[in-house]
Amino acid sequence: MDNSDFDSHDHRILAELQADARLSMAELGRRVHLSQPAVTERVRKLEDLGVISGYQAIVNSAKLGYAMRAVIRVGRCDESRVLRALEASPEVLTAYNVTGEDSWILEIAVRDVAHLDQVLQRYCQLAQTSTAIILKVLREHAPLRPAPPLENDPGEAPSPNPSKQKKTRRSGSV
Repeated sequence: MDNSDFDSHDHRILAELQADARLSMAELGRRVHLSQPAVTERVRKLEDLGVISGYQAIVNSAKLGYAMRAVIRVGRCDESRVLRALEASPEVLTAYNVTGEDSWILEIAVRDVAHLDQVLQRYCQLAQTSTAIILKVLREHAPLRPAPPLENDPGEAPSPNPSKQKKTRRSGSV
């Protein structure tokens, strides 16, 4: 499925489900102005295509006793060692293998500074690390919309779709 295959109903369905995945199909249908069977069919299609890859509860880490969150940047090291450290680290919320000076970026939740130090010890043994404590979250779990189509670069060939090409008139002799 290409971005151009999404219509305004699909966009609204995705926005509503990202805001509240617990909506009933009847309520979702009311919000996007479709019947319950029609919205159910569209949601199933989005799931089958992998556009909707799952549903989950968003948990407040502070309410579970994790007063701090931090980001750890881990330098270049053997991936198998990082994977073993991740298995021993339930505190890791997200782990990204990245390009650049570092190989890994980890987001963690910990109880306090002593707990942070415990987790850091696992990764400091693997490679050079740097850590930043998260002071404030400005955006998290933001809804994702389909990407807009790319515009043609000036040096790029025109679109093969004639209805999307601009018509120009040339003057001069033939």
